[in-house]
Amino acid sequence: MTSAVRAPAVAGRFYPGRAEELLRDVREYTSPVEIPVGTGRIAAIGCVAPHAGYIYSGGVAGAVYSRLEIPERCVILCPNHTGKGLPLAVMANTTWQTPLGDVAADADLGARLLRRFPALQEDSAAHRTEHAIEVQLPFLQAQQPELNIVPIVIGTSDFDVLRGLGEALADAIGDREEKVLIVASSDMNHYESDAITRVKDHKAIERVLAMDARGLWEVVMSEDISMCGFGPTIVMLTAAKLLGATSATLVKYATSGDVSGDYESVVGYAGIIVE
Repeated sequence: MTSAVRAPAVAGRFYPGRAEELLRDVREYTSPVEIPVGTGRIAAIGCVAPHAGYIYSGGVAGAVYSRLEIPERCVILCPNHTGKGLPLAVMANTTWQTPLGDVAADADLGARLLRRFPALQEDSAAHRTEHAIEVQLPFLQAQQPELNIVPIVIGTSDFDVLRGLGEALADAIGDREEKVLIVASSDMNHYESDAITRVKDHKAIERVLAMDARGLWEVVMSEDISMCGFGPTIVMLTAAKLLGATSATLVKYATSGDVSGDYESVVGYAGIIVE
């Protein structure tokens, strides 16, 4: 099958549109200044990384990716910000373009997942203008030139569906010998004060660190936490536990107020590694 092409939707807005500038920024954000001497990179099963404009969340995303070994195959899960397309949308045969070059789809893993979970469907509409996968790619490309991805947009909050997708993902990955990293692309609480956001985010992060997918769903719902990627995070946690993950670590937390100086209305960003 000939692969379609997904052109960049937010290059020049969320991140630099010129390759040299983009690579320089990514290398700056992933600079290992905060990593203790002698600490090797982690072959993690999953992670949570934010997806705002790099000026706001690049430092948190970079803190995650600077600690990881990036395998050739990554599944990237993100929320649906646009409201377009199907509730569970994959582009299993599409080449993604960024200023750093092309990223091929892992068509085989995508096909395995489609067979195992029929609620997941091939759909480009959900992906065309969605930024939350695209902004992860330069961080991954900079470390892994042979990157292949399975990109999935999630537009449902139904826990049973999210758990089912996580189980199917673990099943599809478990069949393969190659290492796969599952990236949950998510920001945390949105557009409340810095003080309120930090309290709400701590409650959600606590559940992620406990690797408690159901608990994360419950606290997001009961505490009205506007964590956009809680669905992707639930899928990632479900799959990661089935694939043998036993711990989760908060690498870095920040809010947009740390950059903008506006603490009245902020967005939270958490970087978490699951291994």
